[in-house]
Amino acid sequence: MAKSKLDDESSKTAVQRLDQVTAHVADEQHHNSASGISKRQSSSPLPADYSDILSTVSTLRTLARTPNSTQRGYVRQKQAGKLWVRERIEELLDRDTFREVGSISGTVKWETTSATQERPVSFTPSNNIQGTGKLRGRDVLLTADDFSIRSGHADGATSGKTQYLEKMAIALKLPVVKLVDGSSGGGSVTTIKKEGWSYLPSLPHFRYVVEQLNMGIPNIGAVLGPAIGLGAARVVACHFSVMAADIGTLFNAGPKVVEGATFEEGLSFQDLGGPMMHCTNGTIDNLAANEAECFEQIRTILEYLPNSGLDAPPVISCEDPENREDVALRSIIPRKQARMYNPRTIINSVVDRGSWFEIGGLWGKTAIGGLARLAGHPVGVISLNCEVNGGALDAHGSQKLTRLLKLCDVMNIPVLQFVDVPGYAIGTMAERTATMRWGVELTKAYFSTTVPIFSVITRKVFGVAGGVMLGARDPPMQVAWPSGQWGSLPLEGGIEVGHRHELREAEKVGRKEEMYRALDTEYRRLMNPVRTANAFGVEEIIDPKDTRAVCCVWVKHMYGAAMRERLAQRASGRVQPSFA
Repeated sequence: MAKSKLDDESSKTAVQRLDQVTAHVADEQHHNSASGISKRQSSSPLPADYSDILSTVSTLRTLARTPNSTQRGYVRQKQAGKLWVRERIEELLDRDTFREVGSISGTVKWETTSATQERPVSFTPSNNIQGTGKLRGRDVLLTADDFSIRSGHADGATSGKTQYLEKMAIALKLPVVKLVDGSSGGGSVTTIKKEGWSYLPSLPHFRYVVEQLNMGIPNIGAVLGPAIGLGAARVVACHFSVMAADIGTLFNAGPKVVEGATFEEGLSFQDLGGPMMHCTNGTIDNLAANEAECFEQIRTILEYLPNSGLDAPPVISCEDPENREDVALRSIIPRKQARMYNPRTIINSVVDRGSWFEIGGLWGKTAIGGLARLAGHPVGVISLNCEVNGGALDAHGSQKLTRLLKLCDVMNIPVLQFVDVPGYAIGTMAERTATMRWGVELTKAYFSTTVPIFSVITRKVFGVAGGVMLGARDPPMQVAWPSGQWGSLPLEGGIEVGHRHELREAEKVGRKEEMYRALDTEYRRLMNPVRTANAFGVEEIIDPKDTRAVCCVWVKHMYGAAMRERLAQRASGRVQPSFA
């Protein structure tokens, strides 16, 4: 039905609207029946071709798929600058590829018309839409909330549909995209009044979500409105999540519930759980400007991921030469070790041009992580960020890298890391935020994951953090740049600790600074990386300009026999990665 016609009929009741749609569908089906099915003589009042049932189904489908411009929820959706749920599906998926499952689920009021027949007099569609479609030619499962109906709160079909989709993802081993706008099936106190009794809360579908996460079946979520309670949990549980900056918010409970429980008054959705809250604390991975950018990020990240952990990540053709050199990398690391540089310059130089997709860029800023390609092969990328805290890993940086390592492990994606780490963060703030606790969790992730790791040592490798990053694979696959510097402690502070007595004695005769300079000079001479290579303490020192070529050779090996062996081990259960 045309939208203009709906506007003209805005004053009509739900029954009149349904009658109008029914008549329209019935006319079409009568025409189809007359032209394609021979007439049969029968004493039964029911048509032999079941056109009555098909007419009812078509009527309900048409109502579900046609926006009612007079409905309060739909008007509110548009006033908030948000796409209607079916508009979102059309914009995200490849054109005309969506196939809905449960297309007529919802609440229907029936009217008996004869002893054997009845007709619907009103219909409220389920506020959870699900089905299959294609993203850039690739099959996916999709679930999307319709906030215009009961603000996304549970209806009679939502729980069953949600469980069904999660089970289908496991059976078909297809990625799941979740567009969250509301509670995604979370309850409402009005349910108690409707049912006449108060229920115990349960989350029967979450066991299937956890199974998917560990199986490496991509779960990708987008926050496209207020994600509340269960809706918030569903998107945060995904392998990757993104929030639309203009309309997205996320919280355990809304402002009114918070006010009643904690007496925090006057909170807006943005104050409570907007992008500046959750895209900077790691709850949500990435920020997008709007819905369209959310959809583009979903399409992009999916191109790096397999359908499940039983498959290799998708390899594409690459026009960027594998042996491309970048002479500028020779001078990107300052000779003065205390100076900073932009580590993302190194990443973009080494990986395939235009393939770098950063994850979590607004939080855990002592570390950098994301996905990219080498010679068309997906890789996880880890780097320390000397521009923040000198690159010393803090609690949030450790959490971010832990999450990325687990993601790459369940998705069979080899990891390339650029190592310049002075150690774990120190000081009162580091202790207050449990840096060592999260540093140990990162250590567990490095040693419990089995995905291949290739390390390019660009500068510092010190302390426990350095040992963790380089020592988690045996044999280690790594090269060093000539700017490499390593040891148990950085010289800054390390000399003071190691030569405390000598320096105190020198201070008594006014020669502390002179002795310190002499010790510093001597240590820097001995820390020449060539000396380490002489002792085979590091396998190879390479010219930085050749880094891309070296990494491409490595990744092609990893996608050969090593990948085939890994997939066989996944299939037999000998390798069982864990993301959840």
